Amino acid sequence: MAFELPALPYDYEALQPYMSKETLEYHHDKHHKAYVDNGNKLAAEAGMEGLSVEEIVKQSFGKNAGLFNNAGQHYNHIHFWKWMKKGGGGNKLPGALQKAVDSDLGGYDKFKADFIAAGTTQFGSGWAWLSVKDGKLAISKTPNGENPLVHGASPILGVDVWEHSYYIDYRNARPKYLEAFVDNLINWDYVLEMYEKASA
Repeated sequence: MAFELPALPYDYEALQPYMSKETLEYHHDKHHKAYVDNGNKLAAEAGMEGLSVEEIVKQSFGKNAGLFNNAGQHYNHIHFWKWMKKGGGGNKLPGALQKAVDSDLGGYDKFKADFIAAGTTQFGSGWAWLSVKDGKLAISKTPNGENPLVHGASPILGVDVWEHSYYIDYRNARPKYLEAFVDNLINWDYVLEMYEKASA
């Protein structure tokens, strides 16, 4: 299955003022497109072009760094765009998700603080995650294009902390970007969809 650049699920202005049109144009049209193009080339060279992106991520981890980095970032970004929406964020979680956040993570406020802390303390480029691992929600962080798939977990929410994700809008204020993401951008319906799949 060749990688394809998905269209954004909203227009380039939709996430303003929290994420600008300029950031989305660079991040989606340039950065994500490069992961798709490089990933396709490297997957073909590795004889893995027939596999799903999830399989390529898992099979290339620790064995083919170039392919893993591009496939990992492609997987992460396919979902990153859907993890955001206009008028998203805040503490109005769907019931099943709220219940899990309360029981596994100590409630919404603790989730928010721990998730932002994970993103803030990820040194250099990487991601902060909310995943299902061993039937429970867990918060983690990974470097570069790595994601919870390679650590036996199913990601249900991720935030990109590479500089190209926030530098145009927030300069070096990564914590401000992360707060804006949690408070105003998270598409909880998509998080729920992934949670239900991971828990099935």
